[in-house]
Amino acid sequence: MTKRSSLRTLAAVTAVAAITLAGCGGARSGGDGGGASGDAEQKFTLKFSHVTTDATPKGKAALWFEEELEKRSEGRIDVEVYSNSSLYGDKDEMQAIQQNSVQMLAPASAKFTTVAPALQVLDLPFLFDSPDDIPSVAAPETEVGKAIYANKDLEAKKMKVLGLWDSGMKQIHSNNLTEKPSDMKGKKYRIQPSDVLKSQIEAWGGHAEAIAFAEVYSALQQGVIDGGENTYSNIESQKMHTVQSNIAESNHGYIGYILVVNKDFYDSLPADLQEILDKTAEDASVYNRDNATAVNDESKKAIEAEGSTEINVWTDEQRQGFKDLVVPSIYEQYRSVIGDEIIDELLANQG
Repeated sequence: MTKRSSLRTLAAVTAVAAITLAGCGGARSGGDGGGASGDAEQKFTLKFSHVTTDATPKGKAALWFEEELEKRSEGRIDVEVYSNSSLYGDKDEMQAIQQNSVQMLAPASAKFTTVAPALQVLDLPFLFDSPDDIPSVAAPETEVGKAIYANKDLEAKKMKVLGLWDSGMKQIHSNNLTEKPSDMKGKKYRIQPSDVLKSQIEAWGGHAEAIAFAEVYSALQQGVIDGGENTYSNIESQKMHTVQSNIAESNHGYIGYILVVNKDFYDSLPADLQEILDKTAEDASVYNRDNATAVNDESKKAIEAEGSTEINVWTDEQRQGFKDLVVPSIYEQYRSVIGDEIIDELLANQG
């Protein structure tokens, strides 16, 4: 975490202050967004919890967001960033934000499987060929973008979407050379909790195991699983490569983080702070995307420099061999869950 532990008591103080200040002068209209009235003396605490380290694309963007929001709000919003599962982990962060125990999260789309099933669109294999494709495919006006930014299921669970952050493209890490699907047969691979990802691994002959991010290193070290799929930055920052002899540079999937804020907290903000929060989140998304590729490149170089893990880059033919087993079959398998319009748009783009 980036704040002193004593700051955790500020949430209770904020709640009392909100009641006290509600009757004070200087109130302003809530505007079209229904923002609460307030004055320049009213302060709010925003707890931002995530599961990666500060060195990852998400970690760096969270720290940038903290600094910028505090500066732009002139200290009226105090941001507490809790990284590396120090406050909430994979298993409890969704419940925490719905209860307003934490005000902001940036979970991977796979974490929303039971909350907002359509977001599994971002788990589909070979959705993007490179990070350069992401802004156009997931733009707010596309069917994919609408599933993210105008998701009714998230709204019903008291979550408002403020942005899409990148972790980057996924690679396959293991203790064996992975060049064709048969190399994965019978082996156990860690996945995020997503039915789409489970189907993907099984289509390639492997067994999928949903394991919390913070527990992956020990599961690999103890041989509970044989490998997994993740971005270079997540592999390197969690030291997964130190217990894996091989990484296949597959770029077969994408990890996108859905930046969400608790809707009750958002609605409690004065209209001017809502605008500041919206714009800072938008700018943080740009900052994240601009830096994600560089961070992953640095992590790849660090893995190579350590010298204990071999990286093999798939040829176009090798990548196609994996793709043929999941596209369009998995897209069609999850058509009823993700939505006809989204699947039709994606398959048309696949050519």
